[in-house]
Amino acid sequence: MNMRHRPLSTKRFGFVEWFRRGEYERTEEIIPGLLAAGTAYLRTHLSWAEYLTPGGQEWFDWLLPKLGQHFDLLPCIHYTPPSLSRSGRSSGAPKVLKDYADFVDHVLDRYGRHFRHVELWNEPNNLLDWDWREDGDFKLFCKMVGGAAYWAKHRGWKPVLGGPCPFDPYWLNLMGERGVLNVVSAVGFHGFPGTWDSEASTWGGWDLHLGEMRSILDRYNEDAEIWVTETGYSTWRNDEIEQVRRFTRALSVPADRMYWYGWRDVPADVPVQEGLWFDPRHYHLGAVDANNEPKLLARLLMEGGVQRLEDVAALAKPSLSHKAAPIVVVGGSGFIGCNVADNLLSEGEDVIILDNLSRAGVDQNLSWLKERHGDHVHPLLADVRDLRSIEPAFQDAKAVFHFAAQTAVTTSLAYPLDDFETNARGTINVLEAVRSAGRDAAVVFASTNKVYGGLEDMEMMALDDRYVPADETIREHGVNEDRKLDFCTPYGCSKGVADQYVLDYGKSYGLRTAVLRMSCVYGPRQFGTEDQGWVAHFMIRALKGEPVSVYGDGKQVRDILHVSDAVAAYRRVLEEIDKVKGRAFNLGGGPLNSVSVQIVLREIERLTGRRLDVTYDDWRAGDQLFFVADTRSLHRAVGWDVQVRWRNGLRDLQDWLLEHRLGHAQLSQPRRVRA
Repeated sequence: MNMRHRPLSTKRFGFVEWFRRGEYERTEEIIPGLLAAGTAYLRTHLSWAEYLTPGGQEWFDWLLPKLGQHFDLLPCIHYTPPSLSRSGRSSGAPKVLKDYADFVDHVLDRYGRHFRHVELWNEPNNLLDWDWREDGDFKLFCKMVGGAAYWAKHRGWKPVLGGPCPFDPYWLNLMGERGVLNVVSAVGFHGFPGTWDSEASTWGGWDLHLGEMRSILDRYNEDAEIWVTETGYSTWRNDEIEQVRRFTRALSVPADRMYWYGWRDVPADVPVQEGLWFDPRHYHLGAVDANNEPKLLARLLMEGGVQRLEDVAALAKPSLSHKAAPIVVVGGSGFIGCNVADNLLSEGEDVIILDNLSRAGVDQNLSWLKERHGDHVHPLLADVRDLRSIEPAFQDAKAVFHFAAQTAVTTSLAYPLDDFETNARGTINVLEAVRSAGRDAAVVFASTNKVYGGLEDMEMMALDDRYVPADETIREHGVNEDRKLDFCTPYGCSKGVADQYVLDYGKSYGLRTAVLRMSCVYGPRQFGTEDQGWVAHFMIRALKGEPVSVYGDGKQVRDILHVSDAVAAYRRVLEEIDKVKGRAFNLGGGPLNSVSVQIVLREIERLTGRRLDVTYDDWRAGDQLFFVADTRSLHRAVGWDVQVRWRNGLRDLQDWLLEHRLGHAQLSQPRRVRA
């Protein structure tokens, strides 16, 4: 069956990745990710100019066999050595055109066993050197490429003619008139819809451009295939879900192959062809970032291939609103957000779920909401760091719950800029979007107890299995809101800044805002990790029979709160927003649910009937020895009290994990918890 007519999920795809000379380590890092994503084809460059520099041949001697053993490799041979160029630059034509064909011949001799196709120089890289629209220069280009293509075909390889960007049917037809199309096996197409401004005025859509290509090819070589040799989408605005959509769309076009540009972002200190940071879009075209961390596209491909992309993209399918004024849950696919959304939807509200799906597994929460509540759920898959993309969510909103955040202290220490952009700038974007909408929507923000810092000044007493404060009042009631703010770690700073902006937008602009500074929340629909969601993480590890790592001595105390109680608190604050606007409240399980890590581990052992293999490591930065929220202010203001005791809550979490996550059962509504 022709690839153009296969089901999308069965189509093979490729990536474009340029490797700079000497990048042995980077190459070794990239290959496993490409393989895990299901990459069949890999397109890379083989620079004639670079090959002749000191160490160039040794580099390609290592690179091409390394890549060829894993992928259907497509080397793109270009760039004239300046000493052989008519212009003295690598982008110019060689003085002797046959030299290019001779180099291609040398490449086939030396590396030809590692690939079946060879891509020839697609277009001049500098119009000052090659004004190929002028007949004389175009003849030179056609003669150079045509001669190399003829010889490669004669020797048994399949020559590929890369296409110019933007697409130019006049150029392609001239290549046919000059006889080049007669000797190639495939012709490439380059297009980056939605990324480059230079294409905006000429882009007519995939079907139009590829249809034009097919009609021209049929006149000269009807057996030649059409390959999309370069397409991509830059996530410079953090719109990773759009990159997923563009990839899926590119894979569905009527072409025989699709190569996505690229796999890994260009490092910030590496100049692109136009210069260092000439255009930020150049630095965000990868499926993984410059640190090799997967973006949404790479993560979904690794999780389930193209079918996974289709499933997640389908979640954003629009539906008609049943009510004129929905409630927006920012981060609504996350743990607390989806539980709040479910509660609202169960009461007949229309809810806009604003989420970028960056956390692994949270799309399952969004699917669960849609299955339970149908068209009352309105997903808007966007990133809070991109103000323009999130503004539509707030145009008609009557209320906003803001849960979207980078939540791990460890991640904030490794990537403080990303942490700031998500937590601080993302929150300002939400506030500005609400303010611009002008509908007086209430905003309830999820803050953290980390705004109080490490609490190092609090005198502590060490018992056998826990720390307790020497101060009797704190020991009896917990930490109240009068505690001074003391931001610590990038995470604490970014959330603290957001916390204060939310409150100030109430003072400065009259927004009805409130803040809940949360302790440790746990419960159904949580995808706990070592860095965040420790109660669920420990339970998951225990149920799988896997070892548990504890940072510190395990005596640190938290007041763990079941998510059903957290949902109730957020709902009560919204209901009483005119009474509590401009205030921040501590939210946690309180003294009755205060437990140390060691105590939780013992209870998990009792529930699972398994002895845990626990190891202890160094303390983490900013870790508090004790934090229990004094929730009396919240009780007095809105009448909220804890209902679920921690042992019953752990049992409920265990039951949910066994039924819905570890047992691989169908998702359904969490059962009511025993109080």
